[in-house]
Amino acid sequence: MNSNSCFKIILLSIFLLATQISFSQKDTLVMKSNEKVFGEIKQLDNGVVKIETDYSDKDFQIEYDKVIYINMARNFLIITTEGDRYYGSFRSKRSDYSKVVIEEKTGGQVEVNLIDIVFFQEIEDSFWQRLDVELSVGYTLTKANNNQQFSGNFDLGYLSDKTKYNLYFGMIRSFQESDEFTSTITRTNGGFIYRRFIVQDWFMLLNADLLQSSEQKLALRSNIKGGVGNYVVKNLKMNLGLAAGVAWAYEDYSDDLNDSKNSAEAFLAADFIIFDLGDLELASKCFAYPSLTEAGRFRTDFNISVKYDFPLDIFIKLNYTLNYDNQPAIGAPNSDYVFQTTLGWEP
Repeated sequence: MNSNSCFKIILLSIFLLATQISFSQKDTLVMKSNEKVFGEIKQLDNGVVKIETDYSDKDFQIEYDKVIYINMARNFLIITTEGDRYYGSFRSKRSDYSKVVIEEKTGGQVEVNLIDIVFFQEIEDSFWQRLDVELSVGYTLTKANNNQQFSGNFDLGYLSDKTKYNLYFGMIRSFQESDEFTSTITRTNGGFIYRRFIVQDWFMLLNADLLQSSEQKLALRSNIKGGVGNYVVKNLKMNLGLAAGVAWAYEDYSDDLNDSKNSAEAFLAADFIIFDLGDLELASKCFAYPSLTEAGRFRTDFNISVKYDFPLDIFIKLNYTLNYDNQPAIGAPNSDYVFQTTLGWEP
């Protein structure tokens, strides 16, 4: 370590000691530029630390790889690149700022590299404080053919130290009127996801989802699946999770040409998100369903989205969804796709 680096560390240590009393109730961040931020740290997610301060109307968002010192006295769920999960408070080590000391709530201390922490979030005692909400809506009006389309999406998440829940719902309604005909296209999807983290990045997955699609003549498709998965990549730039298991599907159709049916399926899933793109976030999910009870049948559900964050927790999202079935209902196409542009809010 050269003399210049030693001098900076000495100055930083003196500054932190001098301000310890004044800011004893504040979380602390120090950046590579030697800027200091005091306030209430909310979370580290997607490579960005959010911190609320007394001197700003909105939360600061700071790239985590710019942080060299951190101190938080409240209890957080902490996840590392190795998939280790801890619950407690933590602070940078005074003698070596590249290390973090975690004071686990159950007792004991753990030391990890600062750069190896990829996620942390305060776990409140209240149920309501653990919820995350995302809501987006879109509307399109085309005068030429009097076409109107409304879309909406809702996602509710709940996080504890060992489990994660998601409840989601989406809908599209399209209406077109002319002198010759009136048409209505509808599509509704929703579901519930439960993840139980077993050890490191391994998790148990339970998922129930519903789909209604006038394009595919589906009055209802319900799919219940269970399996195991692993986050094979988890760092400050991207996450990649893989899962596999079995599923049971029930399908009811909107016409008399197709009989309702039950079927067993296997499933393979991939969940990918990349967030080292400034205010942009790219996410993709894919489920593949080879049938176990219908010879040669194969289905896929694919989704990709691009999200851009604005101030005040507002975002715009471009979303593409594709459902494919190589043995569709009689009179229905083998695929149905949707492209959406929505404006949303994520408090």
